[in-house]
Amino acid sequence: MTSCAPQQNAAPQATSGSAAPTATSAPATSTGPAATAPAATAPGTTGTAGADELCGPGSAINFDASQFQSSPNVDNKWFPLKPGMQYTTTGDVKSAEETKKRTVVHTVTGLTKVIDGVKTQVMWDRDYADGELVESELAFFAQTNSGTVWLFGEYPEEYENGKFTGAPSTFIHSLDEAQAGIAMQADPQTSTPSYVQAHAPNVDFLDCGQVFKLNDHVCVATGCYDDVLVIDERNPLEPAVGHQRKFYSAGTGLVKVTAVGGADQETLDLTKIEQLTDAKLKEVNQEALKLDTHAYQVSKNVYAKTDQAEVATETSAPASSPASTDSPTAQPGY
Repeated sequence: MTSCAPQQNAAPQATSGSAAPTATSAPATSTGPAATAPAATAPGTTGTAGADELCGPGSAINFDASQFQSSPNVDNKWFPLKPGMQYTTTGDVKSAEETKKRTVVHTVTGLTKVIDGVKTQVMWDRDYADGELVESELAFFAQTNSGTVWLFGEYPEEYENGKFTGAPSTFIHSLDEAQAGIAMQADPQTSTPSYVQAHAPNVDFLDCGQVFKLNDHVCVATGCYDDVLVIDERNPLEPAVGHQRKFYSAGTGLVKVTAVGGADQETLDLTKIEQLTDAKLKEVNQEALKLDTHAYQVSKNVYAKTDQAEVATETSAPASSPASTDSPTAQPGY
């Protein structure tokens, strides 16, 4: 999950319809982050009537471990996580000095990891700049009984010139003041408050999401998608960075990323959807487990306090999932 930030004290104006959003949409004023961390609450529960509204009015975190499934099954139509599915997004990151090609490979592993009593599903992302690996990340998600998907933490290893340099942005829910947040709402609607996607004050992580548009139409390399949901993301801790707009197709997930404001303009399009073979998923599980094991040595004060990840499945997503494709084809939204 890429951190992003807004223009100072800006929030998106929620809209609906099929017209494409523009970079000049007039934002409405929102409240900035609170100056102090949320007060402590009972184990497994965060968010009270007096909790900080870090992303503006109505954004207090209301986490309740008892509301999550005993075995993770993330089937939210905007954010489906089926083990063995792999999605590749490609694009550019433009700054005043240079433009770099960016490729991110998102793989849904067959691993689970228990965090604060909740069994989460493990995503493995690899981020490449001009063909060189710059980040390899494990991210942890779980879905409530009502269908809301939460992000429980990230372990992003950083690389420079092919060499591991550390994982300074690691955060795990319930450790070192970090709090889980909403990765995707069960029923996203426009004209609703922003929500916290995760908060980790000790690594300056605060992502805020807000439903920007419904029923958008988007075409990328893998096809054209109708009924697209657009989420505006920002980080009030980094007001100079700008917003990200993320486009989700029902049944597929993330299909496009655009930038609004900020010095570095990043755009990404979904270019390949692949259902891995069982043999390939087994390899992915082993590589992700190596990353999990390495994290205990790298992040001794945070990650080392978690339970180890476990293999839950070595069977890839069913054949009814989207087939592998890396060329433009007509693919309507679901």
